[in-house]
Amino acid sequence: MSMQDPIADMLTSIRNAQKMGHREVVVPYSRFKTEILTILKKEGFVEDFQIIATDNKKNITVVLRYYQGSPVIEKIERISRPALRVYRNCDQLPVVRGGLGIAIVSTPLGVMTDKTARTERVGGEVLCTVE
Repeated sequence: MSMQDPIADMLTSIRNAQKMGHREVVVPYSRFKTEILTILKKEGFVEDFQIIATDNKKNITVVLRYYQGSPVIEKIERISRPALRVYRNCDQLPVVRGGLGIAIVSTPLGVMTDKTARTERVGGEVLCTVE
């Protein structure tokens, strides 16, 4: 079975691993996923991630972050899907949980948070929200 939405697959893997209390999760490598994980690490939602090359295949090992035994990511949700893309200009970007969460946006300047996109005055595709 081919993977239709690799970003949603990565987010679901993170969500499921945190529900089970796993320390880390392994997802297939892509440059786009590493950009999303860089933002999640910078914002403090994941501890770290590492690109592991074995044989002829690359994977990303994501170390999940917990605070007092509960996951830091309370909710991670895919917004734009392959069947229904969601584009917003900088004034229409979603504010997640009154600014406590983030929306990850793919813009012409690269992948960034909603706050950075508003500062840069650029819109784009709303990939996901993280609370």
